[in-house]
This record gives sequence, structure tokens and C-alpha cells, in this order.
Amino acid sequence: MEIITSLQNDKIKQLNKLNEKKYRDESNLFLVEGEHLVNEAYQTNQLTEVLVTNESDSNLDIKTTLITQDVMKKLSKMQSPSNIIGVCKKFNPIGYGKRIILLDGIQDPGNLGTIIRSAMSFNIDTVVLGEDTVDLYNDKVIRASEGMIFHIDVLRKNLNDFILELKDNNYTIYTTDVNGGKIISDVDFKEKCAIILGHEGKGVGDIRLLADESLYIPMNKKCESLNVSVAASIIMYEMSKRDYE
Repeated sequence: MEIITSLQNDKIKQLNKLNEKKYRDESNLFLVEGEHLVNEAYQTNQLTEVLVTNESDSNLDIKTTLITQDVMKKLSKMQSPSNIIGVCKKFNPIGYGKRIILLDGIQDPGNLGTIIRSAMSFNIDTVVLGEDTVDLYNDKVIRASEGMIFHIDVLRKNLNDFILELKDNNYTIYTTDVNGGKIISDVDFKEKCAIILGHEGKGVGDIRLLADESLYIPMNKKCESLNVSVAASIIMYEMSKRDYE
């Protein structure tokens, strides 16, 4: 098995660039770290190669490169580096399903990853990222999703154009509005529907005007708002709860 010991190795320098969005976009590749995420990528055929610090760290039937601990530290984005890193292909989803989450300007990678994880948990078909939402392949997004990015379709779209496309295909568009919305438990979510969720501080932008209905989550008046990933999880549960009746 090939072993790489030098931090100046050309391959390592190229892989290290994948920690930057610019190079992920250019190469259509991204890194995942840790056994769980590597296995999730392998199960969905997104994994192209693994790098390990010990030959026994992987038994996957895929190209494997042995590296030193120092090289692993160079590639790792974690305080305590793992013993395995995977190189993955970016996703190329084309279509979308009946239940859709539209994310307008979500900036925190932890929030995005948590929303994706909850979307998978509550049978959402597709998550759509607006053009100003954080990069899907940010390492913090991937970790917060617990690998669920490999199991749900995530698209990046111009939300204005995409919402008009959904309306042309008979989708009902919902958004959140604490002032003029309907209590979420009273909302009769249509079979084909999408919910717009907005920026952590500013909320949903002008695209809220394209929504057909508004809703809100009632809560203690001493609390001004919910974290967007928490609000999203509650809404997605309400969207799918009939699945369990």
C-alpha cells in the first residue's frame, strides 16, 4: 500500500485545497472525516478514495492510501483528527419530490446540517438552498448532518425562479410569519408543498411575498424566536405527522 509521509506531497496539497469552497467547486470533490461519515459515503457510492493512518483502519473495497499522523493533521478540520478521511464526489440530484424545504440565506453551517438531518428524519423529499445559503460541503454542515447529506436530495437554486416553477406545478408555498400566520397545528399541509425558512437574524427575505400561506409556532411570549433549525424541525414534523397516524 502506498504511504505518504511528506506534508509537501503534491497529492496532499491538492486534497488540502478541498477544505476551501473554491477548490471544491472546481474539482467537484469534497472531504469527509471519521468512520461513520466515510461509511455513509461508501454506502451511497459517493466515495472515491480513503486515506488512513493504519492499514487496519479501513476494510472498504476502494482505493486506499496510507498517511502519517502529521499528514492527517494537515488535512483534518477537527481538533482531534480522526484516523480516516474520505474523498467524495459531489452530488448531482436532478428532480425533486412532493415535500420541499426552501432555505433563504441560512448562514450557520451547524443549522444547515441539523436541518438536513431533520429533513431526512421527517420524510422530506428535497432540501433547496438559496444562492446565499452556506455551502453544503462545508465540513461543519457535513458533521452536523450526521451523514444524512448522503441520503436526501439537496439542490441549490435561485429561489425566486424555483418557487415560480413549483407554483406552475401546483405546489402550495408556505412561509413563517409570527404576525399574520396561522398556528402551525391548524395548517392543512397539501400533498405537494414547500416551506420557506430564512436567515438566522433577518428571517425570510422578499420571497415571502410569493408564499400562498403563512404559519407560526406558538410559544412562550418571553421567548422572541426559535433557532431556525429547531423551528424547521418542528415544522417538518407537522408536515409529515400524518405518515405515522
